[in-house]
Amino acid sequence: QVQLVESGGGLVQAGGSLRLSCAASGSIVSVNAMGWYRQAPGKQRELVAAMSSGGNTNYADSVKGRFTISRDNAKRTVYLQMNSLKPEDTTVYYCAAAPTVVALVKPRYWGQGTQVTISS
Repeated sequence: QVQLVESGGGLVQAGGSLRLSCAASGSIVSVNAMGWYRQAPGKQRELVAAMSSGGNTNYADSVKGRFTISRDNAKRTVYLQMNSLKPEDTTVYYCAAAPTVVALVKPRYWGQGTQVTISS
């Protein structure tokens, strides 16, 4: 069984920064790939950033140049550094994990979600 525990959400002003963290427990293989999704009200969940255990990364166009995903494999933790935040980044962010980056398209494991609110 894999558990993902997120932290780091909150309220910041536009232009500010936040860092989200997601700690994984359970099967190591099941969390080879980790990433962050977000879901705005009335919209589909969007894969914001993903990272393989080898360090390869992918980003949604909407966050390229502003968000950075990183991970500490020893701590089995993935981070999302969010800079130059915009009001449209406001939503719930979810950590996700899968055995491969391809499988992150439809992850089996999800965190509980953390609210990020950007004020204008």
